[in-house]
Amino acid sequence: MTKENSRIAQLVDGISQRDRRSLARAITLIESTRKDHRANADVLLEQILPQSGNSLRIGISGVPGVGKSTFIESFGMHLISQGHRVAVLAIDPSSQRTGGSILGDKTRMEILSRQEAAFIRPSPAGGTLGGVARRTREAMLLCEAAGFDVILVETVGVGQSETAVSEMVDMFLLLLLPSGGDELQGIKKGIMELADMVVVNKSDGDLKPAASRAAAEYHAALGLMRPSSSNWKPTVKKCSALHDEGIADIWLAIEEFRSKLWASNEIQEKRVRQSVAWMWGEIKESLLVAFCDKSEVRSALGKMESSVMDGRLAPATAARKLLELFSKA
Repeated sequence: MTKENSRIAQLVDGISQRDRRSLARAITLIESTRKDHRANADVLLEQILPQSGNSLRIGISGVPGVGKSTFIESFGMHLISQGHRVAVLAIDPSSQRTGGSILGDKTRMEILSRQEAAFIRPSPAGGTLGGVARRTREAMLLCEAAGFDVILVETVGVGQSETAVSEMVDMFLLLLLPSGGDELQGIKKGIMELADMVVVNKSDGDLKPAASRAAAEYHAALGLMRPSSSNWKPTVKKCSALHDEGIADIWLAIEEFRSKLWASNEIQEKRVRQSVAWMWGEIKESLLVAFCDKSEVRSALGKMESSVMDGRLAPATAARKLLELFSKA
């Protein structure tokens, strides 16, 4: 056995024994962009794959100021009290500009981060959305192999990151404020369509009446959209994560979702589709990297882009010429 194979075997053994340091080292390995590390990561993932897939995967997104960190901590602590082991991962395509926020979340989720049954991992800084999403998927598999049975995948960025999260989880939760119609106008319809559950947070004190009105408005908005499942109609729940109110009810609804969709085989079929889509995503990203790495393409790329910008060359023509250079190289 080579030295590298021995290290991988140690990581696999450590993950199987729920060793947190082994899990952290394995995630660091899959986050690396070095070719030799990627090759080792592929071997590692292949070996742990049979041990993965036994969790409930929940995506969580929310508007700024909704109290996402507080909700995740309250929700995670409730799950742990029910005997579950919880991993929190993040997709943050904006981290190359902002430095990411989940590092701060780990500090704010201080109680949850101290629990032996919890694991909080920041997303890697920088990189494209596709790259961050890929590493989050792989980290999810490692966490499952390490015995975490509920995986919370948080989207820190905005825009396409919600779609990226929805394409790797079983259920998607959208956290909203008790603002009602005003806020609803600023939420993209596509994001609402992704939601299997809308949670109105901060339903406490003077905001309780506003939260009830907002929940009714969100419920009406969801009623105008076609459900993605014939066995589940997206629902709206209220909670106060700060005061741990409504969290248990949310978990009961999630368990109902899992029970219905697992019995109908929808979750299993969804994961199969997600795996195939993941494969094609890997192919597209790898081809783009290989395309840009070709010296012939790199030397011609600047000139082609200038010609397109100046209107001297049609974009399709420039693309064809660059692809011809790539195929001949």
